[in-house]
Amino acid sequence: MPTVADYVFAGAERLAHSPHPGRALSDAELLLMHVLGKDRAWMLAYWRDEIDTDCSIPYHSAIERRRAGEPIQYITGETEFFGLPMRVTRDVLIPRPETEHVVEKAIELAAGFLRPRIVDVGTGSGAIAVALAHKLASAEVSAIDCSAPALAVARENAIRNDQARIRFLEGDLLAPVAGEQFDIVVSNPPYVAESDRTSLAVEVRDYEPAQALFAGSDGLAVYRRLIPAAFAALAPGGFAVFEIGCGQQVAVHALLADTGFEQIAFTDDLQGIARVVSARRS
Repeated sequence: MPTVADYVFAGAERLAHSPHPGRALSDAELLLMHVLGKDRAWMLAYWRDEIDTDCSIPYHSAIERRRAGEPIQYITGETEFFGLPMRVTRDVLIPRPETEHVVEKAIELAAGFLRPRIVDVGTGSGAIAVALAHKLASAEVSAIDCSAPALAVARENAIRNDQARIRFLEGDLLAPVAGEQFDIVVSNPPYVAESDRTSLAVEVRDYEPAQALFAGSDGLAVYRRLIPAAFAALAPGGFAVFEIGCGQQVAVHALLADTGFEQIAFTDDLQGIARVVSARRS
């Protein structure tokens, strides 16, 4: 009967011929933990022990999915964002560490409001909305997405993290809250140019939802609609906080300024790339 180590090394051998051979061993370990429902401490403790259940079929299936390039998060259905567990499916983008800067900036700006009214546009998995509701007990948080399957995932994440108070709405951009006003509009919108499709990693290009990634020929199509919509939805003194793509700083600044936003500022990610823009409605 094979041991834990036997399974891991066999999986790693298969993954050595995958899009990410450098992660073969760690991916093989993660997938076996997922199939067995065990954590890393268990893996280390029983590394040389035989596995008393036949997990070869589900483990082989998981390994082959990863070998084809499918993200680990979709295979396991799990990820973490802002220290919170999140369910993910192929209906939603996988939350990235860079997007945590959006949450951090929104929390910073929310301190200026007694009971901040916040809306997350294009919520996807609900990661931003759930993280904000988790950190800001006094906030009224709404979340919008045009995808019903994505909203189902977002609702699940809200309940899982004890944030059932979040209001979820289906529709395009801010249309579902027409006539309402907010103190903060946050969004991680699609911002990849169609021309950049072939340059994306296979796990992004072939597995994550295209409508949440691509935004026209220059990646700015959604910003052109979102920025004026956000301006109209903000109360005087309110803020827009958006994630942006690499190299979009100048163009997004111009769109915000032309719309009437003031105090436009950018926050760099850990690689020194302008990743978040914030702007105030006077």
